[in-house]
Amino acid sequence: MLLGTVLVLLLLGGGPASAHAALRGADPADGSVVKTAPDAITLTFTESVGLLDDSFRVFDPDNRRVDTGEAGHADGRADTARIKLPAKLGTGTFTVAWRVVSADSHPIAGAFTFSVGTPSATPPALPGTSVENPATEGLFNIGRYLAYLAAALLIGTAAFIAVCRPPDVRPLRRLLLAGGWALAGSTVFLLLLRGPYEAGTGPAQALDPSGLTRTLGTRPGLALVARLALLAAAAAFLLWQRKVLREGEREQPSRVALAAGAALAVGLALTWAAAEHASAGIQVPAAMTSTVLHLLAMAVWLGGLAALLTLFYRASVPSRVVGRFSQLAGLSVTVLVVTGVYQSWRGLGSVSALTDTTYGRVLLAKLAAVTLLLLAGARSRRTVTIERTARSVTVETAEKQEAREEQEAREAREAREAREARVPEPVGARAESATEALAGGRADGSVDAPIDAPVGGPQLPEKPRPPAGATLTPAEDAQRRALRRSVLAEVVVSVVVLVFTTVLTGTLPGRAAAEAATAEQTAGLPVASVTNVPFTIGSGDPGVRGVSGKVQVTLDPGRVGDSGLQAVVYGPDGGFVSIPELRISFSLPDQDIGPLDAKVTDRGGYWAADTVNLPLPGTWEMKVTVRVSETDQVSESKPVEIVR
Repeated sequence: MLLGTVLVLLLLGGGPASAHAALRGADPADGSVVKTAPDAITLTFTESVGLLDDSFRVFDPDNRRVDTGEAGHADGRADTARIKLPAKLGTGTFTVAWRVVSADSHPIAGAFTFSVGTPSATPPALPGTSVENPATEGLFNIGRYLAYLAAALLIGTAAFIAVCRPPDVRPLRRLLLAGGWALAGSTVFLLLLRGPYEAGTGPAQALDPSGLTRTLGTRPGLALVARLALLAAAAAFLLWQRKVLREGEREQPSRVALAAGAALAVGLALTWAAAEHASAGIQVPAAMTSTVLHLLAMAVWLGGLAALLTLFYRASVPSRVVGRFSQLAGLSVTVLVVTGVYQSWRGLGSVSALTDTTYGRVLLAKLAAVTLLLLAGARSRRTVTIERTARSVTVETAEKQEAREEQEAREAREAREAREARVPEPVGARAESATEALAGGRADGSVDAPIDAPVGGPQLPEKPRPPAGATLTPAEDAQRRALRRSVLAEVVVSVVVLVFTTVLTGTLPGRAAAEAATAEQTAGLPVASVTNVPFTIGSGDPGVRGVSGKVQVTLDPGRVGDSGLQAVVYGPDGGFVSIPELRISFSLPDQDIGPLDAKVTDRGGYWAADTVNLPLPGTWEMKVTVRVSETDQVSESKPVEIVR
């Protein structure tokens, strides 16, 4: 049912962007050749980004780092990144490596090249653009998982105590302490690792004061600090409610205490929503509300399972407590389904993203685990229903037996009173008879059956009866063991669900992946169209070698309309070659257009045309004619894709 609802919502479509930024454009563009050195490099993204101390690294044609200014936002726009270049940049091919942090707190990185004057004979290799250091990323994900698990223990156990009201809460106090301390420790751990995680450096940089200072000025860092402050408030709240934690069912929390606890739980959930996928993209207010409800429902359900399992092994659990948790779990599952469907639609954006993106495949795995969890929960609920029904029947049978015994005793008493009224007694014998009746015997030494009260005397105290259903029958004991096993299975599967949840928080959503692909096509990664045309000019003399090489033709931007054209001729050794003539023309056979002469001219080391107009999109045929002497020339053709 959950997967089907997800697919229905996916078919309805969605808005444009989601979490994780994507590079929309670069100036200078990737692969472009500019006449003069630019004074700055500007990147434009699909959403706001945060800058690092080392957001830009620029390398010259000799692979030496260029001294640049400090990175900043262009014209105050948060979706841009700009860095100033030195006045005397030189000529050749330059490499730019960039790294920023998207609005949802995840780092992104990339690299591109541009050329000033003429491209370098040997283009430099692009530097590595790995987004995260593997060791730092692994430790950071472990910290995320521990934080989710600790939050479930803390919030879920507290909700279990407040709503289910178990008679003995002493075994649950350790769960509360474990959840609180684990959440505090994992939060400090994430706060220290945040700097190297964003910068892509090793874990050893976690104690770098400058990195910690920068983290404290970012939204994810502030969210982690707020989480620590809320945990301190939660500790004070638990001290205030220590009597409830001692007395259990005998001491109920007040309405003020319940409201304060709920506010603390919502505040803790907001520290995740404000720094993860929900904080960026479409429908941010609705997404953050959905995320808070999803986290709280997850914590109440999974943390409550852990509390119930602890009580099963450490104390007796009345059926009323199990029944209350069953209702609470049902409500939590409903909230999880509704919010999970919305978040899946928001993160995916299309049906194909379920199988074509990493986010979609991880989401499918999580849905499978949640389905198993729901099946285990249904089994537990059925076991609870059977046990409560059997116990009700047992109590009803005991009550009927008790009523029957009382009826028989009343009838016997009435018959005895009738006999005593008919038989005359000697004078002075009434007191003696009453005394003997109180003793349960007669003057002749015989003993009557025990009676509840003497005739005309005070009511004697009854012999205490054991409460109905106080001891478990073998069938009830078997059902209780089955319930314990099914709850244990739920806890195990819930751990797997938390693992998938942690992986999803660090995975590029399917909608954002599609946005990034669209940005690459429209903004140009690469922007320019670069085509290599190899050629060989044979010689009529068998003893003379022919001439071979290639022509590298760059169309910038390589779209419909006007484009600049640059062509460089390389020899067989990869060096520049000077030739007397080069001609380039374009044809579109499907539309019977062309050939259109590009009219390239020699610019001293390379050939160029300021404007080449290609009016329609499609696969154009580019014909390159190379003449190396008065009599030797060759023509080669290559397809060139022109887009809008």
